[in-house]
Amino acid sequence: MPSLQKLLVVPASALALTAAAGLGLPTLDVAAARADALLLVDVDSGKVINEQNSTYPWYPASVTKLMTTYVTLKAVRDHRVDLTSVLTVSPTAVAQQPSKMGFKVGTRVTVDNALKMLLVHSANDMAVVLAEGVSGSVEKFIDEMNAEAQRLGMTQTNYVNPNGLPADEQITSARDLAVLARALILEFPEYDYYWHIASIRLGKRVYRNTNKLIDAYAGTDGMKTGFICASGFNLVATATRSGKRLIAVVLGAKSSASRAVKAAQLFERGFGNDPLGWLVPSLGTVDSLVPVAAIPPDLHEDICENNRRRRPTEDGDDGGEAGTAAAAGTNDPGEQHMFPLSSLRGTGVLTSGLAAGIAPVEVYTGPARNNITLGAAPAAAPAPKKKPLAVVAKPPAASSVPTPAAKSTPAAVAAPPKPTTATKPSPGSEKAATTTAGSKAKPGVPTPPKPPLQITPKTDTQ
Repeated sequence: MPSLQKLLVVPASALALTAAAGLGLPTLDVAAARADALLLVDVDSGKVINEQNSTYPWYPASVTKLMTTYVTLKAVRDHRVDLTSVLTVSPTAVAQQPSKMGFKVGTRVTVDNALKMLLVHSANDMAVVLAEGVSGSVEKFIDEMNAEAQRLGMTQTNYVNPNGLPADEQITSARDLAVLARALILEFPEYDYYWHIASIRLGKRVYRNTNKLIDAYAGTDGMKTGFICASGFNLVATATRSGKRLIAVVLGAKSSASRAVKAAQLFERGFGNDPLGWLVPSLGTVDSLVPVAAIPPDLHEDICENNRRRRPTEDGDDGGEAGTAAAAGTNDPGEQHMFPLSSLRGTGVLTSGLAAGIAPVEVYTGPARNNITLGAAPAAAPAPKKKPLAVVAKPPAASSVPTPAAKSTPAAVAAPPKPTTATKPSPGSEKAATTTAGSKAKPGVPTPPKPPLQITPKTDTQ
């Protein structure tokens, strides 16, 4: 079987070389990469800040879903579908291997919810649902994926499925993935929230983003992870600091923690001010990187065969190979996928818990709901802060004298000649009764009803 697998890999590199030759681009003919591929690119300029093996062919795994997202958002922009369009889960979608949502045939889901499940939980079944919903069939959608790849100048990329499940002919490179990430950011800024949602909630289940940098590296704002045994642990990530946005691509890392560390180290180099940076020769732009004619490395033996007892998964280091075991959600929003700080030796740039205060975005099946806005869920904190303004504004007498004083209500008692002020707080019948009775009875009944006016602002400001 291993020899057969190698024979099947050769046409994959040939496809990339044919594409590059067809576009008149130079290629370098070398052996397969023996180390992981790394690339750091500035989003605005496309300038390459750092790179290693960035133009070697590689198996993309689930970072394929970035192109699935690109084609879907382009269809939305072209009014072929809408974010509220309802798609149906087909038998083909149900037949996809994990990770997936696991919906039954006939389940309906909006484009908006399918995108969130695709990018946060890396759901393979949602990739098929989107493909069939946008193009009518998976085959036609794949044709669109390849057409867009060629148009964007992704010279080493070829797609045969919309989700990145293992296929010898499904290949890309770090360079091509950076080109795609830039296109998503620059062409669809209004949909940027899709690739940096920290978690989603489906009913009582919470699914956390497989991109652990969202929780572990300050400034992270995207994008997508990927893993199959042949590719190793892949990651396309973006981060922004002081208005500068960078794209880091890591392919072939040995673990999910390792890919996060490597990406964070790339970001640190890009955001730091190197006084000797002018001595380093320019690496040009991402578009100008020269493709390498090589066979994509097959890391299956290194990543999976040597860890038979602890098979790696998309978002962690134990379980089963992506495509054979699902990563389930949790009922506890703070429980699942806490980043293992013990695995981050050798770097001080990663932390944990950055996404702890971000409420999960609600997803659901069925048509769009009017009470749920598209995109990321709004922060829950601002809602209670708006209420005290309305409550404090109700008693005009209190605002004219000392509003901050908690016991300033006796001032209203000191003005008995004007019973008209007692009729002003008509919205609260209890308040009106209190003011009338409170002319000369300090220790009597009128005093208990008064505190609610003082207590209400206190609870609202919390």
